[in-house]
Order: sequence, then C-alpha cells, then structure tokens
Amino acid sequence: MSSLAAFRSPVPDPEDRAATRKGLWKAREDRRKTAPEPEASSVGTPARMRPKLGEVLLDMGAISGSDLAHALTLQRRMSARLGDVLLRGEIVDAETLADALARQRGIGRAGPAPRGDAAADALARRMPLDMSVFFRAIPWRKVGSLTLVATARPEAIDTLADLLPPLLGPCLFSVVTDAAFDDRLTEIHGKTLARAAECEVPKPMSCRSWHPSGLLNPLALLPALLIVAAIAAPLTFLKIATALGLLVMCSNLGLRIAALLAARRTPTKSPPPEGAAAKLPSVSLLVPLHREPEIAASLTHRLSRLDYPKELLDICLVVEADDFVTRNALEKARLPATMRVITVPDGSPRTKPRAMNYALNFARGEIVGIYDAEDAPAPDQIMRVARRFQEVPEDVACLQGLLDYYNPTRNIMSRCFTIEYATWFRLVLPGLSRLGLAVPLGGTTLFFRRKALDRIGGWDAHNVTEDADLGIRLARLGYRTEIIRTTTLEEANAHPLAWIKQRSRWIKGYVLTWAVHSRRPLKLLRELGPRRWIGFHLLFMGSVLNALLMPFLWSTAVILFGLHHPVLDWLPGESPAVLAGLLIGGTLTSMVISWFGCATPHHRPLRPWIPLMEAYFWLATLAVMKALAEIVFRPFHWDKTTHGTFGGTDGSDFSHLETAAQTVDVDPVGHIGQRG
Repeated sequence: MSSLAAFRSPVPDPEDRAATRKGLWKAREDRRKTAPEPEASSVGTPARMRPKLGEVLLDMGAISGSDLAHALTLQRRMSARLGDVLLRGEIVDAETLADALARQRGIGRAGPAPRGDAAADALARRMPLDMSVFFRAIPWRKVGSLTLVATARPEAIDTLADLLPPLLGPCLFSVVTDAAFDDRLTEIHGKTLARAAECEVPKPMSCRSWHPSGLLNPLALLPALLIVAAIAAPLTFLKIATALGLLVMCSNLGLRIAALLAARRTPTKSPPPEGAAAKLPSVSLLVPLHREPEIAASLTHRLSRLDYPKELLDICLVVEADDFVTRNALEKARLPATMRVITVPDGSPRTKPRAMNYALNFARGEIVGIYDAEDAPAPDQIMRVARRFQEVPEDVACLQGLLDYYNPTRNIMSRCFTIEYATWFRLVLPGLSRLGLAVPLGGTTLFFRRKALDRIGGWDAHNVTEDADLGIRLARLGYRTEIIRTTTLEEANAHPLAWIKQRSRWIKGYVLTWAVHSRRPLKLLRELGPRRWIGFHLLFMGSVLNALLMPFLWSTAVILFGLHHPVLDWLPGESPAVLAGLLIGGTLTSMVISWFGCATPHHRPLRPWIPLMEAYFWLATLAVMKALAEIVFRPFHWDKTTHGTFGGTDGSDFSHLETAAQTVDVDPVGHIGQRG
C-alpha cells in the first residue's frame, strides 16, 4: 500500500499529481502481478462465473449473432473492450451497454446523478481526485450504511476495491455511462481540475514563478543597462555586439550543418520487432479551439478522414467555457461518434497548455496526440504513429510529425514561411534527433505515450511555447523524441504583422524556457549530458540572439561606403575581406541548407525564392524586440494566431500538396536523403 501514499488526500496538491499518477500506474501493475484467483473476487459475480458480455447482449436482444461476430473479429486486432467496439460502431447505445455490463458483473446501475445534494457532493469528494480520474469512478450516494461507487470501467472494480480509502467505509459498486461519469466529475471536481491544470508541472521546471517581484527584475534591468552602455560607449558597444553576432551566427550554422549531415545519413534498417504485430492501441486527440467558429465545420471534416479504426479513436475538441461562438458552431456541425467537446472552466492563464492539461483528465487513449484547429493530417497518420510506437523502445515517449503548409503560394511571406518550415521539420529536427540532442517540439502533430505524459506532469500552463519546453523536460527525464515521416498541412501566416505576433510568442517562450531550465545549470548538465546541454543552449538562446544581433551584422554595410567599422579592429590585419568572407560565407551556407531543406518534389519550385529569406528573417528582429518587451510586462500573455484568414482551410485547393507529401513520406522514419 506504500504506492498509495501520494494520493490519500481527497484533493491532492496539484504539484504532486505527477507522482500521484505514477503511484496509481504502479499500484495497478502490482495488482495485476499479485491478483487473487478470479473466483476469489469479492465484488459482484466471481469472474469465472460471469457470462461474457456478448452473451448478455444477445440475451437482452440488443444485438444479433452477426453483429457479435463482426465485433469480435474487429476486437481481435484492437486493444479495445468489446463494449467500445459495439458502441463506436453504433450497434448499441451507451445506456444499453451500461445495462449489459451491470448484468454481466452482477451489480446494479448507478441511476441519476444526485444533483443538488450537499451530502452526496461531500461524499464524492472523499475519493482522491486522481483515483477518480484514473479509474473513472466516483462515490455516487449512500445506500444505508454503504457507499455506492459508480464506475464507467467495471472491469477495474477488483483493483479499485483494494485501493479505496477507509473513510468511504464499506462500498457497493454500480455502472454508469462515460458521459454521466464525465458530467458528475466536472460538477464535483471541475474547479479543482481547472486549478490543477494551471500548475501541473513542478515549480522548479515551470515559468509560473516569473513575476515582477522575483526573477523577472534582472530581465527588466538588462535592456536598460544595454541602452546606457550603448550611449556611454557606442563604438565599443557596436564592436562587442557585432563580434557576438558573428560568433552566434557561426555557432548556429555549425549546428545546422551537423543536423544536415545527420539527417541525410541513411538510417540502419532493422527487421520489424515483434511489437509490430500487436493489437492497435486506443488514441486520444486533443484539438484546442478558441474563438474559431468559422473553421469548426472544416475541422471536423478533415479529422473525419482519419482512417484509424473509429472504435479506438477519441477526438476531444477542447473549448473554453465562455467561447460560446465556437461551442455553438460545433453543435451545428453534428459531430460523429468519435468526437466530443470538452469544456474548460474559466481560469488563469487562458492558454492552450492549460486547456490541454484540463482535457487530459478526460482523455481515454493509451496514446495522446495534439492537433491545431487548422490542421489537415494525412489520413493514414494515426495508423503510422500507432504502429511506430509499437516498434520503438519504451523510452521513445514522443513522435513528432512533419508540418507543411497548404497555402505556400499565396504571397512572398507564405513562400518564405514554407521554406523555413521545410528546412526545420524535414532537415533540422530529424538531424537533431539523430544526433541524440533534445528536440524542441512543434505545437501540433505531436503524439505521446500517456504514461510518460502523466509522469512529466503534462504541459506548463504558463509557458507560451509549451511544446518546446515539453521536449526539454522529456529529455531531462531520460525520454527520447523521434521524428516520424507523416505530414500535417496547416495554414501559413501570410501577413507581416500576423507573422510577427506569432513569432514573438514563440521567441518569448524560448527565452522563458531557456531561463527556467538554466536556473540550475549543473543539474541540467547532469540530466542532459554535455552534448545535449550544449545543444540546448545553442538551440534556445542561439536562435534568440541571432535575431536580436542581426542589425549589428548588417551595420557592417557601412564599410561599402568607405567607413570604418569597429569590429575590424579585432579581425586579422583589420581586413574587410575577412569580415566579408564570414558574412557572405554564412549567407551562402544558410541558403544551401534551405536548398537541401526544399529537396522534396513539391518544395523544389520554392527554391528560387530562397534568396529572399535574408529579408524575411529581418522580421524576426522585430519579433524578438516585441517578445523581450512582453517578457517584462506580459510574460504569460498568449498572442492568439487567427486561423482561416489566409486560405486553404476548406481543403478545396491543397489536395495536390497532400498527395505530394504522402508520396514523399514513404516509410515510418525515412531519411532526408533526396537529392535535387
């Protein structure tokens, strides 16, 4: 019973929830290893005497023999309960299934929820919150001197009975539908879950402690000190800033060259492991939406194209409680059986990671995936992800898919954005993964093992680049991320102001992520190891400093007009040729890397636009200045990206891009070795 120590309190401290979940996973595994003989079960009908669920449904007249035969055939290749197969196949409804499960186990139905009953509400709170979430069970009401516990997972009753806290007293069990359980859980614990979603990540690894009275003051003073230094000694300041800019540029290019070489290396082929033939796992997909009614219908259409078995698919559309326009649009969209809406109670901060933390409590899959509202995933994407998770070792906790754009030719901005994404997702990230470095995740087309996600505490609700932070926390706990060759198309920001807003949020998150994980640099070094530690600093601060110092590199253009630049004093022979070689060589190297990034057939037409990337990256300097200002004044503000503005969300004009991407993504992990 020592594994229960973490969750004896009815309402656990949010910071302890990761340890609590780990204890629950361990308790369940221990119970499986040491479970008594089935006939010794003290809850309901002993297992050996129970009829099979199919037999109960046949006796009830709820299904036919052919229905049962078809469902059993499907179940043989899925890690799904027979009831879920029948329910998702719309052969039985939820109430009928709950009746059959109750009959099978010799227990009763829970009946209507005891709403407005203060005593019943207090009773429900006696069960530890994480126990309720984990076992999908909650005390329903008193029946004489007994506590009636309602569960949507009656197959786990024997394990649950061993773990129930003594303050509940003697218990009876009953069956409730998933929908009824979710409603009651939200009614009793919704506010607690919403508060917990704000601080799931342990405080030392979260940026929520960044406030004006604490660690933020040095960041507020730094820009002022730099301005004073620039005024007091402008030439010295210009010299140091330009030299630092050259150093950062060379370091970033060195990392990208290493990633390019690693990405183009043909991976070692190994025979498919035994896990490849295992039953397909259940998958929950979290899709956060915020004030996006105009794309609700097209979103549901795109997700409906996923060809993963619907019996195993759980698509959760996550919407804020006060977002009535999106909720109304989803109601009108007539969601299929695989989709449901999860409403997030009000809270602060109002961010995507907070919403996902809350929704994770209601997700039912062994694998948890993330999509954005405008995403158009490849139809076979979930199948490939599920199979890949079965093939790789347990320490591969995350699979990151490729991202591409379905409006690349709208204007110059969208072309440059597409080139940047092609280089990042098809070259840099695969290279970083193969180099064994920590991978800063993208915000969508991410897939996690649920157990790993529970262990690390989900997402940092206060980090506006929660995905990149999550990638580092996974690495610190010994997990690995792999890049999988399956593509999701999304919408490129095609206007400079929209681009700056989005990029400034990313940069702000990068700065805060770097600062949080650098609080204890020696501990970070021990957890990541020297190579990944260096890679972390190059990736996060290197990219920020590169954008911040770019104007100082461009200031060297005064040399063309016969003026002296202070940085020449530090170069061999004070020769402009050395400086020109560094700058021109760096620019050409960057272009060559982008050229290789656009190696796929549908990206090659963008190669003539690569020279414009130098002007495009000037916008990053504006974005980094906005980000630094917000770190001082609004560190947790989420500058929302508006979707559906720049075309392609209806899917009418990107089918050719989708076909091209699927043609390229020919194997699960594929190498970036195409030449063009």
